[in-house]
Amino acid sequence: MKNLLRRVTFFSIVIFTFSGCFNKKISTSSGIPALKGYSLVFDDEFDYTGAPDSAKWGFETGFIRNNEPQWYQKENAWVENGYLTITTRKEFKRNEFYHPSSSDWRFNTPSADYTSASVISKGKFEFRYGRVQARLRINTAQGQWPAFWMLGANRGPVPWPACGEVDIMEYYRGLMHANLAWEGEGGAARWNAQQTPIAGLGDHDFWDQFHVWTMDWDEDHIRIYMDDKLMNETVISNIKNAVKGNNPFHEKFYLVLNAALGQAKEPIPDSTLPSQYVIDYLRVYQKK
Repeated sequence: MKNLLRRVTFFSIVIFTFSGCFNKKISTSSGIPALKGYSLVFDDEFDYTGAPDSAKWGFETGFIRNNEPQWYQKENAWVENGYLTITTRKEFKRNEFYHPSSSDWRFNTPSADYTSASVISKGKFEFRYGRVQARLRINTAQGQWPAFWMLGANRGPVPWPACGEVDIMEYYRGLMHANLAWEGEGGAARWNAQQTPIAGLGDHDFWDQFHVWTMDWDEDHIRIYMDDKLMNETVISNIKNAVKGNNPFHEKFYLVLNAALGQAKEPIPDSTLPSQYVIDYLRVYQKK
C-alpha cells in the first residue's frame, strides 16, 4: 500500500498542510514531499529489502552507553515492506570485547541478556541546520527505550557532552522526551529537557500508530515537534560549552536511530519481548 500511494503521488500534485507552523508541501517527481524554499539533502524511504543502506548508515556494536543491558548488533536492524525495523530480543550474547581487568563496564561485563540495534549516519551523512522529519511507530511497553536523536559529528575527539546532543524523540517510563545537552560547568552536562506524559498525548490505540517527529534547526533556534505539537523550543544562538567555549549547535551532527532497554534499571518484562521500533522514512531538508 505504501508503494502504491507513492506511485500515485508520482503522477499527481498533492498539496496539504503538515501543521499550522510548517510550510505547505507538494510532492516531487519521486513522491517525496517537497518543502517550499528547501532542498532535500538526505532521505531513506526504506523501499528495499535487506540491511540498511550502507551508503547512508553504519552501526554501533557492543555495550555503548548508560550501563544499558542490551548488546547492539547490526543483525537486529532489517528493511522490508517499506520499513526499517529495529527488533529488541531477549537473547544471550557473549561480549566480544570482554576484558575482565578493564575498569570500563563496556568491557568488563562478560555477556548480555538482550540484543538490539543502533543505526547511525556518522561518517556517512553529517549536516548543520535544516528540517529533519521521521515517521515512527514506537513501542511504549514497560522497559522500552526507543530514540531518534543526533550527536555532534566531532564526537570522539570531542567527548560528550561537549559534542552536543539533540533528542528529537526519546521515550521511557511513560514520558516522551525532547532534549538538548551541552557542556556545563566542570564538564558536566547542561540540559534543556522537556518531558511530556504520553497518557496526555493519546491512548493505547494512538501509540499503536505511526507519528511524525520534526526538528527545525537554524543558527538561532532548535524546535522539536511531534505531529503538530511543539515539544521543545531552545534558543541556541548564545549557547557555549563552559570548558571548550564553542557552540556545539553551530557545528555538524549525525543521526541515530536506536532501541535501548531498561532506563535506570527499569524492569523489562519478558512478555514485552521481542519488541519492534519501526521507521517508515527519514528525511533531511535544508534551505536553498
